[in-house]
Amino acid sequence: GTYAPFTYHDAAGALVGFDVEIAKAIGEKLGVKVEFLEGKWDGLIAGLDANRYDAVINEVGITDARKAKYDFSDPYIASKAVLIVRGDNTDIKTFADLKGKKSAQSLTSNFGKLAETNGAELVGTDGFDQSIQLLLTGRADATINDSLSFLDFKKHKPDANVKIAAQEENADHSGIIIRKGEPELLEAINKALADIKADGTYQKIADKYFGQDVSK
Repeated sequence: GTYAPFTYHDAAGALVGFDVEIAKAIGEKLGVKVEFLEGKWDGLIAGLDANRYDAVINEVGITDARKAKYDFSDPYIASKAVLIVRGDNTDIKTFADLKGKKSAQSLTSNFGKLAETNGAELVGTDGFDQSIQLLLTGRADATINDSLSFLDFKKHKPDANVKIAAQEENADHSGIIIRKGEPELLEAINKALADIKADGTYQKIADKYFGQDVSK
């Protein structure tokens, strides 16, 4: 509930977000009412082990380490590292063009490492919003960040003077995570995911939060 636009609270305090609506849509296909339990990110997956709930849906990245212990649904979110510059910037067209430029980054993040690898001088920030502000005020030339964060930002501020100059080819995928040994539940979730894609429900939810399909 602290991770907009995936799971967060609206002004009235209700739990809302992309993942909340996807979960509800899957529940409808399964013929069940979804009950939401919130918890700190660090303990979310451990809650499966404790049988606190049946599934976690909170943009959980599909990794080999997690797959060794849990089962994932088919991917329903794909995110890519994107190179963001001001809308009027014509110098930076590729990641390699960062050489000698200032890139606003969280210093310990993978995005920061990627900027450094490409020869950028890092300007430390505490996250996406601050990176964008440094970019807009000219204190940085670029930022490498998550494509979904950029789409969310542009959805709220379509006139902001920023654009994507380049993106990595390989995407990171997220899925719904459940305990191992529940093949019927996994099959039912995958069928429900396929159904909400086929009938346009997924597209409608994705358009509402990101302005486009974010599954590929």
